[in-house]
Amino acid sequence: MSASPNIRRLYLVNPCNALVTIVTPGASRWNRYRVWKPLGLMVLAGLTPADWEVVIIDENLHVPDYAALPPPDLVGITAFTSQANRAYEVAAQFRSRGVPVVMGGIHATVCAEEAASRVDAVVTGEAESVWARVLRDVEGGCLKRRYEGGQADMSTVPVARHDLLAHGYAFGSIQTTRGCPLNCSFCSVTAVNGVHYRQRPITDVVREFCSIPEKRVLIVDDNLIGTRQEHIARARELFRALADAQLDKAWICQVTINFGDDDELMRLAVKAGCKGVFIGFESSTPEGLGEVGKRFNLLAGRDMRATVRRIQRHGIMVVGSFILGLDADRPGVGVRVADLATHYGVDHLNTLFLTPLPGTRLWGQMAKAGRLDREEFPADWKYYTLTLPVAQYRNLTRDEISEEMLECNQRFFSTSRILRRLGHQLVHRRAPIMSLVASLSCRSVIPLERKAYASFIRSRKVAPRSAA
Repeated sequence: MSASPNIRRLYLVNPCNALVTIVTPGASRWNRYRVWKPLGLMVLAGLTPADWEVVIIDENLHVPDYAALPPPDLVGITAFTSQANRAYEVAAQFRSRGVPVVMGGIHATVCAEEAASRVDAVVTGEAESVWARVLRDVEGGCLKRRYEGGQADMSTVPVARHDLLAHGYAFGSIQTTRGCPLNCSFCSVTAVNGVHYRQRPITDVVREFCSIPEKRVLIVDDNLIGTRQEHIARARELFRALADAQLDKAWICQVTINFGDDDELMRLAVKAGCKGVFIGFESSTPEGLGEVGKRFNLLAGRDMRATVRRIQRHGIMVVGSFILGLDADRPGVGVRVADLATHYGVDHLNTLFLTPLPGTRLWGQMAKAGRLDREEFPADWKYYTLTLPVAQYRNLTRDEISEEMLECNQRFFSTSRILRRLGHQLVHRRAPIMSLVASLSCRSVIPLERKAYASFIRSRKVAPRSAA
C-alpha cells in the first residue's frame, strides 16, 4: 500500500463497539447477514479527488493494527452514538502520531462540542458541501475546528465507492432519499437530515445500483416511499427505472405502513427487485404510538393485519419493528408484542429498547426528568446500542424489561412459530430462505443477549422504578 510522492493517503474508519459482539462476522456464520456496509464513508470516498489514495477500514469486519499501517495524511471517522467511545480511541492513536483526524456522522453532529475536544475537526450535518474544503484545508495546513455541512443538494451526492469494500458483506447498500417528515420522538434522523423529504436524481440511483457488486442490496433510506402523493409518485418512477435497467438484484428497504395501500406501487417494487420491507410498528397500543409521535400508523382506523397480508400477497417479506420500554408499557409487554407481531403475520421481528439518543426529543424529555440511567459521558455512550436498557422505565425495572425482551424473542422465534412462518412463506414464494436465515440468526444470539443483559445489570446497582 504505497502512495506516490504526489498522492496523499486518507483512511476512512468505521469504528466497532466491543459490546456488540453478536455482529462480529467471525463469531457466527449467521452474523454476516447482520453487518451493514458503512455507506457514508463510501459516499465520502466518492467525493474525494483522485490525488488522494482512499482506504476504508470497517472495524466490524476486522480491527487492524493501526501502528503497522502506512501513515496517512488524514483520518476521517464516522460514528453513531454507540460507536463514539471507540471513535475517540482511534482518533487518539492517530493524533499521537501527528496525523490530523476529522469526525463526522450523527454523533459528531448532535454532540459537536464533545467530539471537537477529541479530534482536530468536526463536520456536522451532511458532508457533500464541505468535504472538498476540508481536504483543501488539510493540504494547506489550515484545518478548521468545525465545518457546518447542513443539508446537501441531492444532485451533488456522488456514486459511492462500492469498489473499496467489495468483499465480506452479504448486502450492498445504497441511499436514494434523505429526511423524514414523521419526526418520531426517539429518532435522530431529523436532527441530522431534517424533516424535508429530499430525493436523489433517479438516473444517479440507477447508475449507482449498477456499480454495486453484491446481488442483495439494502436501500438505507429512512422511508423509501415517503408519506405524500408526490413522494409515492417518485417511488413509482424509481421502481420503473430500476425494473427497466434489469439489474438482477434483490433488495430490501424501510417504508411506512402506507406502502400496503397501493397495489401498483407494490407491483412495480417487485418488478424492480424488492424482496422485503422493514416497517416501524413501534408499539402494541395507541397510547404508545401517541407517545412516540407515530400517530401516522393509526390513520383511518387501519387494519394492520390486512395491510401486512396485502404486501405479502405480492411476494414481499415484512419485517416489523417494535420498541419496549415506553411509558405505556406494562409487565407482560414482551409476550403482547410477540403475539401481536404473530397476529399481524410479519415474517420477522426486530424489537429494541426505548433508548434516549442525543439530539432527539426523547433525550430532552428523559434528561430533564432525570431518567438517564447511564449518563457518565462519553464513557457510557458504548451502552447506547438500542439493545441495552440504558434508561429508567416508568413501569419496568431493568431486570424486568430485560426479561420482557427475552420472552418476546423466545416466543416469536420459537421453533413452532418459525416453522409456521416458513410454511406460509413457501406457499406464497416470499423469500423463505432469507427469512429462515434471519430467524435462525436472531434465535442463535438469544443466549448471548441473556448474558449481555445480566452483565450490564451487574455492572451497576439496579435503579428503582422511575416516578416520573
